[in-house]
Amino acid sequence: MLDDLDKSIIRALQHDGRKSYAKLAPEVGLSQAAVRQRVQRLTESGVIQVVAVTDPLSVGFTIQAMVGINADGDLRSIGAELGKLAEIDYVVVASGRYDLLVEVVCENSKDLFDLVNDVIRSTPGVRSAEVFTYLDLVKQTYTWGTR
Repeated sequence: MLDDLDKSIIRALQHDGRKSYAKLAPEVGLSQAAVRQRVQRLTESGVIQVVAVTDPLSVGFTIQAMVGINADGDLRSIGAELGKLAEIDYVVVASGRYDLLVEVVCENSKDLFDLVNDVIRSTPGVRSAEVFTYLDLVKQTYTWGTR
């Protein structure tokens, strides 16, 4: 269970994941040591990750797409199997038209085709896959706060 101090730390790190404990401490009203302990606990429990988020198009990838997948069988198992692929950065079990949605990042259109045709569609349990290539990224944020 997150308390108000945990939530304050999370909100601050969502805006600047590199903020030092020395700068966080007065913002949240704790000592540096207490902030460090809380961040460590939040990290170890999987509540937060502190990572460098890159723009795939700026680091050599030219194609991003969402793939809608219809599947038979255990959706979590199929999703976990697809999640092992390096090109897939996001997997969700969904309601609606598709059973699973996976986001893929590829170097080029040939790699996207090969991934979908040779790997995703041949994964046991996958019945069909529809690709939605991204034309323009309008918004991507990681600062949704806490509740």
